[in-house]
Amino acid sequence: MKNKYLSIYDEIATQIKSGEISPDTLLPSENDMTVRYDTSRETIRKALNLLSQNGFIQKVRGKGSIVIDVNKFDFPISGLVSFKELAQKMDNVKTIVSELSLIKPDANIKRQLNLTSNNSVWKIGRVREIDGEKIILDKDYLIEELVPGLTEEICADSIYNYVENELHLTISFAKKEIVVVEPTAEDRELLDLDGFHNVVVIKNYVYFDDTTLFQYTESRHRPDKFRFVDFARRTH
Repeated sequence: MKNKYLSIYDEIATQIKSGEISPDTLLPSENDMTVRYDTSRETIRKALNLLSQNGFIQKVRGKGSIVIDVNKFDFPISGLVSFKELAQKMDNVKTIVSELSLIKPDANIKRQLNLTSNNSVWKIGRVREIDGEKIILDKDYLIEELVPGLTEEICADSIYNYVENELHLTISFAKKEIVVVEPTAEDRELLDLDGFHNVVVIKNYVYFDDTTLFQYTESRHRPDKFRFVDFARRTH
């Protein structure tokens, strides 16, 4: 069963994303929310902290929690979200699984995933089509021992949903690297590049909460279709 604070977070985040709670709105006080959700103040604080960390609200001393305009965030660099979660903000989105195979990793993939043995690795190719144009190629490599049982159906839907809700593992954080490169032959074959001579590549190294690296991803984007954004919070 999902933790109460996550349920509260999901409910408020959904209301903010849908516009049901508009930007610059002041959320109810913590005391009011404990009554509304019939829970403890600690649970409310955990939900609000998560909303703050993910850029939904700003806590203002003496005022409370103010809603941020999330529609300014098109493609988050710092967030760790699945494409399915991002696609909920878009219309006419389709995922095409171009490859799903178990491989013995080559030297490059062993290096990316810190593998010392010949562990089997899932190699997954997924093309993201938006408004009829193929503009993202996601190339995922996951350690099969850590994430068993992948199917084409799971890959077409959401790998993160499967990992968290079927395997009951906790995805915790990612390290990211962004580079601009010339398209490969595979990029040209699978994407509608329309004459573009570069693709933006976001490399993701994704970890479980015990700091185990389980996934390496290259998300390859046609450069004209996305504004890459970050939400940074200064720590004191």
